[in-house]
Amino acid sequence: MDNFSEVIELQALTHWMTAQGLGSGPIENAALLEGGTQNFLLKFTRDSRDYVLRRPPQHLRKNSNSTMLREARVLEALAGSAVPHPGFIAVCDDESVLGASFYLMEPINGFNAANGLPEYHASDPAIRHRMGLAMVEGITALGAVDYKSVGLEGFGKPEGFLERQVPRWVAQLESYNQLEGWPGLSSLPGMDVIPGWLEANRPAEFTPGIMHGDYHLANVMFCHDSAELAAIVDWELCTIGDPLLDLGWLMAMWHDPEEQERHDQRETKSILADGFPTIEEMVDHYAQRTTRNLDLLGWYGVLACFKLGAILEGTYARACAGQAPVETGDALHAHTLDLFNRALRMIGKTDG
Repeated sequence: MDNFSEVIELQALTHWMTAQGLGSGPIENAALLEGGTQNFLLKFTRDSRDYVLRRPPQHLRKNSNSTMLREARVLEALAGSAVPHPGFIAVCDDESVLGASFYLMEPINGFNAANGLPEYHASDPAIRHRMGLAMVEGITALGAVDYKSVGLEGFGKPEGFLERQVPRWVAQLESYNQLEGWPGLSSLPGMDVIPGWLEANRPAEFTPGIMHGDYHLANVMFCHDSAELAAIVDWELCTIGDPLLDLGWLMAMWHDPEEQERHDQRETKSILADGFPTIEEMVDHYAQRTTRNLDLLGWYGVLACFKLGAILEGTYARACAGQAPVETGDALHAHTLDLFNRALRMIGKTDG
């Protein structure tokens, strides 16, 4: 949507900002930013200060407003921490202002590598190697934050977090049987192995912390003039759980040379460029910067593959029933098959 006026009424926003003491005068240079595939991101200037507004999509889902408020709470809690994140400015939980909850944050001076690399980064393998390590440092910093001391106690339910994972995602997959045309669980490699292995090898305990929940290349921004992270973005799945699952997510999403690459893979071809660290190098880098026990890290990689595959398969199931584009469904189903096969390889390496 190029025209944002239907979802962001600038006059109403202006009145609200004035009441909050956020500048004076008109809003200027308002423009939608790319990257808001579901939520809207509007950058604008008021009283010589730049802002970015984030709000839910035009057609709200059941949890759209609560998700927006959770994101704002996380960003506010992370202020002053070592975690690269968008600076929080203000939040509005009064849905009557813009028709939904929203918040304001500082603009990020950075780029999304999933959309391609600038010349500075593309020209130097050492820079790209450092980019991967910087991503690891982002989640080690996040996992090291004392969530209680920053006001996030009660933000999630860490008790029984690991125990809930497999039943939840098995149930998610089983729910797709209600969609006509979906070939069923038997079409997914490893369904007779992966859930049982996860249950049998689940870590007995973990140290709760803040986890991003969807940590991969497209959800971080890098500095234009260095290999460092400018910010971790898209915090809508953030919760209090086991931060090792963020590392598992990287293990599930990162390039694996054992796999044949496809043009429709979720991670872009930039990640395949010479110089980016291997999964093993990233795990080693994490291990040097954490006090967490990584003895069972393979379990988190398998869980991440299983969880992400279960989510992506939903689009394929809806496509089978005529409720989503067939091309998109087929591409995500292929990615699900890759993820489940990757999980099986991880199990083989762990058990071997």
